Amino acid sequence: MAFARKTTDSSTPDDPLHLYRMLAVTNRGPAAVWGHQQDVLRAWHQKKSAAADVAIELPTGAGKTLVGGLIAEFRRRTARERVAYLCPTKQLAQQTAAAFDEYGIPNALLIDRVPTWNPADRARFESADAVAISVYSHVFNSNPAIKNASLLVLDDAHAAEGYVAKPWRLSISRQDESAYLDVLSALEPALDPLVLPRLKNSDTDKASQSYVYLASPIGVAAHAAQLERAVGSAVEGGKFDGKRADEARHVWKFLQGRLDRCLFYVAYGQIVIRPFIPPTWQHAAFSDPERRIYMSATLGDGGELERTFGRKKIERIPVPEGWENQGTGRRFFVFPELASDLAADRTELPAFVSSTISKAGRAVVLTPDTRTHDSFITSMLPSTYSVLKASDVEDDLSKFTARQNTALVLTNRYDGIDLPGDDCRLVILAGLPARGDLQERFLHESLGAVEVLQERIRARILQGSGRATRNPQDYAAVMILGQALTAYLSGRDVQAAMHPEVHAELEFGWESSRRYDSANMTDNLRVFFKHDAAWAEVDGDIVRERDNYTRAVAPSSKELQASVRYEVEAWQSIWNNQWDWALTAVRQVLNRLQGERTPRRYAALWSYLGFGIAHRLAQQTTDPTYLATSADYYRNAQRMSTGTSWLSHLASPSDKASAPSALPLDELDEAAMRGVLSRHEDIGSTLEEHASKARAGLAGTEYLAYEAALVVLGQLAGTSESYGNDDDDSPAAPDAVWIFGDTRWIIWEAKSQAEAKGMVSPTDVRQAGSHLRTVETERGKSAPSDSICVLMSPKPGVLAQARALADEHLYMVGPNPVLEIFDRLLRAWRTAHSRSIPSLTPPQLAEIFRAEQALPSQWMPMLRTTPVRPQ
Repeated sequence: MAFARKTTDSSTPDDPLHLYRMLAVTNRGPAAVWGHQQDVLRAWHQKKSAAADVAIELPTGAGKTLVGGLIAEFRRRTARERVAYLCPTKQLAQQTAAAFDEYGIPNALLIDRVPTWNPADRARFESADAVAISVYSHVFNSNPAIKNASLLVLDDAHAAEGYVAKPWRLSISRQDESAYLDVLSALEPALDPLVLPRLKNSDTDKASQSYVYLASPIGVAAHAAQLERAVGSAVEGGKFDGKRADEARHVWKFLQGRLDRCLFYVAYGQIVIRPFIPPTWQHAAFSDPERRIYMSATLGDGGELERTFGRKKIERIPVPEGWENQGTGRRFFVFPELASDLAADRTELPAFVSSTISKAGRAVVLTPDTRTHDSFITSMLPSTYSVLKASDVEDDLSKFTARQNTALVLTNRYDGIDLPGDDCRLVILAGLPARGDLQERFLHESLGAVEVLQERIRARILQGSGRATRNPQDYAAVMILGQALTAYLSGRDVQAAMHPEVHAELEFGWESSRRYDSANMTDNLRVFFKHDAAWAEVDGDIVRERDNYTRAVAPSSKELQASVRYEVEAWQSIWNNQWDWALTAVRQVLNRLQGERTPRRYAALWSYLGFGIAHRLAQQTTDPTYLATSADYYRNAQRMSTGTSWLSHLASPSDKASAPSALPLDELDEAAMRGVLSRHEDIGSTLEEHASKARAGLAGTEYLAYEAALVVLGQLAGTSESYGNDDDDSPAAPDAVWIFGDTRWIIWEAKSQAEAKGMVSPTDVRQAGSHLRTVETERGKSAPSDSICVLMSPKPGVLAQARALADEHLYMVGPNPVLEIFDRLLRAWRTAHSRSIPSLTPPQLAEIFRAEQALPSQWMPMLRTTPVRPQ
């Protein structure tokens, strides 16, 4: 017979390191904790153990599971706390449980559906006799299964945004057509009337289908009752199919009654309703624990972690000394689209990729969206290969690792699949990883606020490229596909913001790819896969370069990190219906989104939100000062979003009824109108003579005449300065420079003598992109934000190899749009001249130019239609 006897553990550990010495007596783990792990554990125990939110950064292979496990077990033993260790996927949870078993940490694996949980295991967690190992979805859920922990350890926190936001994100697919059209109809007053036919028609072109629109928050608030009925009817009336119906019901529990505090993102194939920042502060399962530990391989510098988890401040324990440069394993990056022969003839690319996969035997392919996923399988994968998806390997990776001629093709999944050793030697990143939910796509594509997504994109690339390098002895080739991703990783600033090891690997792979043909790339891959003495010599070069690098802080990170606390405060206030507090927080956000590298377009979004909040307060309080505040925010939103496609769609009936009665004069437009007023004496009396010479120059191909015409065009545009290169034959000299005071520079490289065939070369792209730096050097000052270089060429396209060299500020335009801008400006000048330019104020002059579509805010998008570097 056996009875339970209560025992007392007299050997309570003093700290996590003492704890592991106790565990190591009988466990199957390492004999001791590594030095860098000791440093992190001491930093937490001595300085951060009382903090509510602490993030710990440890690169892959640095043993973060043991660090997180020891913190969890230390709190469980010493404070008798209920501790839950959360992983993104079931597979990672299973791996963590296996690791804890080796370390001697008592654990209870609580995954799958709650009814299937072992009651005894659940009881061990509830009584604080074991650490629960589970997945994010069992906490971030409308009915959390794990809701009474005292400590949460959140693994792979850098990849958690989708899991955390899911309980508050209602997706209405066009597949559920009745639900989609019902909600779209209720949103009509909040959308630009011009876009509604595109969203309703089944024959809408692909470009329009991919665009993401933001419904007016003012329109949403004004028609909240209709939206509640439409969404409620869709959720409760059986208008969703299958699994989507269950997910919608769970999310509706969180959003019902709060739709006026959500953002509505609308695309042809989907409507997404969600708060901008998940309101985790009202989710007891996450907010009630006294402590949260965020484990991450990459934390970044711009507030991404705080936005993801809805926390105002998360304290950091940085990468331990010695690991800030050292990585795990060796990645050999290859850029097929930069190879000389494949760049010249893209039709040969699929055969090269297919051949490389065949030689590797197995490959994991990471894509950002379903379209890229399907296209890759159709065009790039060997026909004899079988395809596996994430659900096929969720519980058993051997379905992939035990077979040859197999590809694991995943969509928007850059974490959670570990393929060490011979499991996989080829990773393919196909497409820029910036196509998550509609909010992410709106920020990246419609608003162009790339800076706020930089951490997320960089983390996905880092994690995705490391799927097959999980320990110091691992090695894997990483193939980069897609013009946008190739161009992104070609950027020196992007490489510099990476971990130094990855920076050196990227630079080496980029240089090895762009200088040679695909046959040389195949030979290099053969040497790399053989991994003998021949590769060892090359590897030494990468290590030497790595040791020379330190990771640079990405542009705008300082401003974004400073603003995030107030972004969270603003959304807390919005969610709690405290609109006056929300407006105060928005002001604080915008105060901090200012600096040397102001993230203008992200600031434009917050100005637009401020416009809606102030308008709501004006209606609630009848205080007229709120209307003035609302107008100021609206003008700021327009001013700071000039040149974006989002700006052109701020035209909903709701916005038009609430916006300032007179169209605001954009900062750039105002500078141009003052420029026109200052030039009228020089140009007014000889306008037709100037126009005749300029038209002849812009319509012809002779380069001196074309460049002189560009200078005149700049004068007509209202520049404070417009000048050419004075016959300077140096390639560093731009052909024309337009200066609009301190608001904007536009710098030209004109290839008027080029033929209208073939493709723009890397030399031309490099030359044009460098002009901004040249002018900065000449003028002794930095260019204003959003300044651009324009490459005018009649050629129909740009070589992929050239695109990869392009700076973000470089755009290509043909001769016809330049002539169109000239004609608009000439018509405006003629009208203004007839009304006596000196007698007009800048706003009055702007109305004349606006009528002819001749304001910079109206013709600038024509110059920015074709970025040379893919977006």
